Amino acid sequence: MPAFRLSPTVADAFPDALIALVTATGLRGREPWPRTTAALEELEQQLADGIWRPADETDPRIEAWHTAYRSFGTNPRRIRPSVDALGRRLAKKGALPRINPAVDSYNAVSVRHGLPAGAFDLDHVTGDVDIRHADGTESFTPLGEPDAVENPKAGEIIYADTTGVLTRHWNHRDAHRTRVTEDSTHVVFVLETLQAARDGDLLEVAAHELQGLLAPHAEQTAVHFVSPAQPQVTT
Repeated sequence: MPAFRLSPTVADAFPDALIALVTATGLRGREPWPRTTAALEELEQQLADGIWRPADETDPRIEAWHTAYRSFGTNPRRIRPSVDALGRRLAKKGALPRINPAVDSYNAVSVRHGLPAGAFDLDHVTGDVDIRHADGTESFTPLGEPDAVENPKAGEIIYADTTGVLTRHWNHRDAHRTRVTEDSTHVVFVLETLQAARDGDLLEVAAHELQGLLAPHAEQTAVHFVSPAQPQVTT
């Protein structure tokens, strides 16, 4: 099982960061996931009824990510944190995309709680995963663009394994290689906050909510946390 490591320089720059890793083995992505379907429909109905809206960039949870992006040279209004982009899409279209049950589950939890989320198919991860600043030599193939290759700029925060970059701009976009499909059976889901003192309890609730959506369709699930105080965990 790979270890996930928060680099000392990222820990120093973001001392209140907290990352939840929700692992699932034996996932069955081709059967119906009624609780996930209901979660998506509930959010969309609440939006339509005007009783809830997704967090936008005026919300402290999103604002913190905008500030972080700017700190490593990324314009967050051009290249948005994943939860910001997803919330804007939901607010505009009135519906969340349907990708596959596992992805739909973390999208629902992400937008409900205003926390960035992503996932990696661990069968396609090589070695351990480091959350670190890019040195500018790494390669990244964006999700949905298997023939494209990008090079993160030096100083940008990335998730990277021994082969290449798994996410750019911390949580803006995942890589094609480790994308989660209906046939993925061994997956780690990631939820993040930069304000653990304020939102640590929210992150824990969200992680266990996601675990609850996954558990009926997996042989085993678990929740782990990475932080500057505990910078490494083996999933």
